[in-house]
Amino acid sequence: MNLKSSLLTLGLLFFGVSAFSQAKVAGRWKTIDDETGQPKSIVELYEQGGKLFGKVIKLLNKPQDAICEPCTGELKGKKIVGMIIVKDMILDDDEWEDGTIFDPKKAKTYSCKLWLADAKTLKVRGYLGPFFRTQTWYREE
Repeated sequence: MNLKSSLLTLGLLFFGVSAFSQAKVAGRWKTIDDETGQPKSIVELYEQGGKLFGKVIKLLNKPQDAICEPCTGELKGKKIVGMIIVKDMILDDDEWEDGTIFDPKKAKTYSCKLWLADAKTLKVRGYLGPFFRTQTWYREE
């Protein structure tokens, strides 16, 4: 193998890895309740103004008009479908971070980081101080 073909092979390999790490997380994701293991909702992740947001577009185990029972303030009595639960995530290398995720079941907001484990699997980690919990979401086809 000569130098040109070695460099070409290395370049293609690097491009492939780089392309995967930059793969889009935008789209529809099935959330899984990490306490029950059951599918919970469909969240649509979208980019706006260079940041990532996520909106609940469908509930899988409740009526579509279910409201956020434990919510207070401006979210009290609001429907969960249509609620923006992922906010202000910023892309840093291959992870979205420095934003928040809201849990309507507990009416709590957590610091958040998310990343693709592979093209169809998203890891979503919520932080409360030094403690964290990681969920796995699956791309909705």
